[in-house]
Amino acid sequence: MGNDQAHQVNRTDSTGGGVPGIQSAGRTAAFVMSPALGDTLNLLIVAHNLVRGGWRVDVFGDHAYALAAWFPHLSIAPALTPGEARELLARYPYVIQMHRDRPLAQLGDWHAGFINLHEAEFAQNTDCMAKRFADFARKRFDLHDVETSNGMLAPAGLSFRKHASRVAIHPEASTPDKRWIPERFLELSRRLHASGLQVEFVLDARERSRWEELAGDLPPLRSFPSSSQLAAWLYESGWFIGNDSGVGHLASALGIPTLTLFRRRRVAQRWRPGFTVGDIVLPSWWVPTAALKERWWRESIGVGRVLKAFRALRLRVSGHPTPADRSERFDA
Repeated sequence: MGNDQAHQVNRTDSTGGGVPGIQSAGRTAAFVMSPALGDTLNLLIVAHNLVRGGWRVDVFGDHAYALAAWFPHLSIAPALTPGEARELLARYPYVIQMHRDRPLAQLGDWHAGFINLHEAEFAQNTDCMAKRFADFARKRFDLHDVETSNGMLAPAGLSFRKHASRVAIHPEASTPDKRWIPERFLELSRRLHASGLQVEFVLDARERSRWEELAGDLPPLRSFPSSSQLAAWLYESGWFIGNDSGVGHLASALGIPTLTLFRRRRVAQRWRPGFTVGDIVLPSWWVPTAALKERWWRESIGVGRVLKAFRALRLRVSGHPTPADRSERFDA
């Protein structure tokens, strides 16, 4: 949802931000961030914990750069182009990238200090990505005190969950196979609104036309020109509901309770937002075989099940039922 120019980093400055004349050899790392928002926010857990452990860290990535005002403890620059990457990254003892071959291909072929998180991402356990990456930072860099956080800090002037009854719904995703049925999102919004909650959809500006063409009343549609403005709006929202997407990870990293719809359990175990309290909704168990689950997962998740899960999440967060919770009836 756009990029900010909020925090400029000079790549040739040897005295401050950006790329230094490498100091404290052996404890300096460059992070090459994925173009995906969720990947970026989770990999920043490793960067954050290294900084807490006394490392010098420089981050290169467009999503991180757009949100640089939220990471005042990190040195952040825009994504590197392939043409400049080799000369610049050769100055670092360590270069860390989430994937083996992207966004920079063959990085391990020429950089002796290249580190990727492939093994952490695909480890055979039930931990979410946020915990996997925090554990990776602890084990790989011998850090004795790690946290499942990327260190996001709200700029001055914002109030956490200021609009406590606002439910931010993100009904889109990066690919169609991750998107729940649009009409069910609309029914969900109507029923939440009827229970006294303020519901708003958050969409990329390019996605609005798909929703404006649907029949029936729409909730307010929100689009933001920058990731930083999106983060500010989410930070002041009370709740988040959405498909498996980077926006859900952003809400979670900001401390907003999340409810996320997933098409498969194993995907949900790894990719559920894991920065703060949240829950997931999965397809019904009656759907047999992986192929059929992939095809029919949307239809097997009813609006009532999502509402019931959201009610349970609200009880977990508040510790007691609200008047709306006591009066609502949710049919699975």
